[in-house]
Amino acid sequence: MSTSVYSGYSRATTLGGFPRKLSLTPKSSMNIHIKNHYQSKIYTTGSEVSGHVTICPQNDTRFDILQIVLLGTSKTRLDAVNIPQATCHTFLKLVMPIPESSYPVPRIFEAGMTYTIPFTFIIPATLTLNACGHQVANDSVREEHMRLPPTIGSWEKDDFAPDMNRIQYTIKARVYKDEIASGETTKVMEAGREIRVLPATPENAPLSITKHDDLYTMTKSKNLRKTILSPKSGKVTITATQPGAAMLSPDGHTITSTTVPLELQFEPASGDARPPKVTGISSKVTAVTYYSAGGINNYPNLKDWQRAFATEGRGSYSGTTSVPTGAIGDIRWSRHLTTQARRDSGYGSETLSSDSDHLVPKKKTIAAPILHTARLRVPVQLPVHKKTFVPTFHSCIASRVYVLWLTVTLASGGATANVTLGVPLQVGVEPSSTFPEAVGLPPSFEEVEELDADEYLCPRVFGVPTVDFTRTAALPGYADLEVRRRTVAAH
Repeated sequence: MSTSVYSGYSRATTLGGFPRKLSLTPKSSMNIHIKNHYQSKIYTTGSEVSGHVTICPQNDTRFDILQIVLLGTSKTRLDAVNIPQATCHTFLKLVMPIPESSYPVPRIFEAGMTYTIPFTFIIPATLTLNACGHQVANDSVREEHMRLPPTIGSWEKDDFAPDMNRIQYTIKARVYKDEIASGETTKVMEAGREIRVLPATPENAPLSITKHDDLYTMTKSKNLRKTILSPKSGKVTITATQPGAAMLSPDGHTITSTTVPLELQFEPASGDARPPKVTGISSKVTAVTYYSAGGINNYPNLKDWQRAFATEGRGSYSGTTSVPTGAIGDIRWSRHLTTQARRDSGYGSETLSSDSDHLVPKKKTIAAPILHTARLRVPVQLPVHKKTFVPTFHSCIASRVYVLWLTVTLASGGATANVTLGVPLQVGVEPSSTFPEAVGLPPSFEEVEELDADEYLCPRVFGVPTVDFTRTAALPGYADLEVRRRTVAAH
């Protein structure tokens, strides 16, 4: 099987939807049959897609080339002010080699005859280097673009996909004929069959979230009051840590649960203020789909994606659904002395303020030197029974990320307060048991160089060649030593 990947982008203008080529060819008498295939079947990395193409022409049809390919295409559409702009990126093209013995002689499909051509494809673990030919910010982005994206927009259940983005995998069979007069190649038959692909996706390292990343809110503070009119009793700060990835099964029917660690910190305004009580935690997840008219050179979920919308033709679409959370159990607060309290022993003492005429004692107002902290873990289970969750991915013109929103309800006295955090949540796909190494990537050039260096620097054990004396106890001659040298060199 030979593999070729198109790295270019084709663009067309249309009044709605994605562009389509108009064909004047008659209704195809070609069909594609996939072995053990059914409508809801999902293919993953390492899955075999095999079957055969049948051709039953109604008239004698002369041809020159028969092509069977597995295509992976990503399509985006931007509804611009003047004319909508559509982009199509073919990131995968696997060509099935057809031996010459499979062709009829002469190359004419005769009317009333049935021709069968078998095919076999394997869903690859990665794309080739030609799949991503545009400039990117770093090697990490390039590595993400070399992974297969999942099917987008063709699932039975809602997958949060907008109409402006589609990712499809299709098996296509085409018959071409060379026109002798014009020298052009004409397509005389074509058939296609779409399949759904959920590639194996490993868990990535946690994101480095900064204050410039507007999509996420990892920490948030809020002042608490016992009543609306009463002074504040203190300030609570909640900080979240990115949870581990929720891993889908290869068929997408089940998903592992994940747990979000939360750290609560309460700074009382006075020594008698008590920490609030956590009365409940609710959660929801937002799927954000990014799409672009050109190659994306960075991670769109970091920094401000919308800033370059007008100049570079970018867009995003969000869909949200509720997520059940498990029981969090009892929360125990711990008391600590603040760092300032350890250094300053003059809490509540009086100081003197100098004036031009006299010294006036001034009361120093310092917050309570006590700090209350608590930790809890929030279990989360994504609802795969009502929504389709595809893995987190970043490709050349489209990306999908997830944001988990946690709302913590606090009770302080007779008042309640809500603190909402937005945490990045990665969705991955476990490798199939029949192809466990599919999730890995080929070794990089740096890894290969390190292996070569380790092999070169590996210590060798050299031994002094032993010389056996004969029974006469005569010293060995030069000929004996020469034979021994050749023997050692051979080893």
